Amino acid sequence: MQSNVPKTQQPANGFKAHLFPILFLASIFFLNFLSRIILAPLLPTIEQDLGINHGEAGSLFLLISVGYFAALLASGFVSARIFHRRTIVLSAVALGVALYLTAFSRGLFGMRTSLILVGMAAGLYLPSGIASITRLVDARHWGKALSIHEVAPNLAFVAAPLLAEFMLGWISWRSVLIVLGSLTLILSVAFSKFGRGGDFPGSAPGFGACKTLFRLPAFWIMTVLFMVGISSTMGIYTMLPLFLVTEHGMDRSLANELVGLSRVLSIAMALLAGVVNDRLGSKRTLMIVLLLSGTMTILLGVVPGFWTIFLVFLQPLMAVSFFPPAFALLSTVGPPDVRNVSVSLAVPAGFMFGGGVMPLFIGFMGDRGSFAGGIVIVGGLILSGVLLATFLKPNQGDGS
Repeated sequence: MQSNVPKTQQPANGFKAHLFPILFLASIFFLNFLSRIILAPLLPTIEQDLGINHGEAGSLFLLISVGYFAALLASGFVSARIFHRRTIVLSAVALGVALYLTAFSRGLFGMRTSLILVGMAAGLYLPSGIASITRLVDARHWGKALSIHEVAPNLAFVAAPLLAEFMLGWISWRSVLIVLGSLTLILSVAFSKFGRGGDFPGSAPGFGACKTLFRLPAFWIMTVLFMVGISSTMGIYTMLPLFLVTEHGMDRSLANELVGLSRVLSIAMALLAGVVNDRLGSKRTLMIVLLLSGTMTILLGVVPGFWTIFLVFLQPLMAVSFFPPAFALLSTVGPPDVRNVSVSLAVPAGFMFGGGVMPLFIGFMGDRGSFAGGIVIVGGLILSGVLLATFLKPNQGDGS
């Protein structure tokens, strides 16, 4: 389709012109994601402080995922009323408050309730963030734009254990949450004043939009693929420090440092995945990523000694490459006016399963003396995604 904008004005619509607002949104996503995974490096300390077992520790991530699931489903109703921009601000403010509540909760019940609120606050962001980015830039630049956005969670994967370990040398794990909540509140004010994008309403997941999506096999396939894809990132990451401490006898500080440093190269890998996605097509890129990620996850659970450390560094390089092609594919499912609805319906199930059920399952296996067995089973599920992805019908212009 030819643009009606004169050529002299077209550079204003180029990718570079929108780099700052994309980076601003990525900054919000960074704190959003960091808030949901910061418990992972804190788990050994939290277990000792609260006197809970591995399964109960893993269940904390399930509670965050329950809240995240509910908020993602409801996000379309919120953004339809207050626009995507205000939804992003609301998410950040509510997240800061929820982190404060978690920090000040004294019993396990209060902490569990607060973590549900953390998940709910965080869940409002993603559909509005994705919709804002895909409206800001042309479709041919989606791979690059979304890969920049995906630097945020990958940077959070690096920062969480390193920041947690650094701050634990000075303050308690509760104070860590207070610091994070304060930063989130500050950024919410900054975005409300200086941020760009999202000045349009979302589409509530009404009967018509849901009916349209539910009739598409691609929607259900992408939902399952998000389940296994998030298992390879959140599911493994959240329990990895505990796995290294409990099953491999590592010191907590060493385990957190390894997990943090292992994610450094993942930042560049996410950007590379966006470039590869634009060249090979989303479907082919996704299949390659799932094949390599599943294999590395299985090996992480079975290799001994030094090779475990090697896989701690290698596995996330494959896992983080899932999101640029996956979001690019999901953004083509259904008509453009229900794009955010497809995100708000498919992604919640992925996070509930991969970021909630899988940590609980791995913790359950750990209580029975087989953390490794749980990780191997997760790897097998990721590999099954390769076969499922073959049934995706490539959309016109996708390049698959």
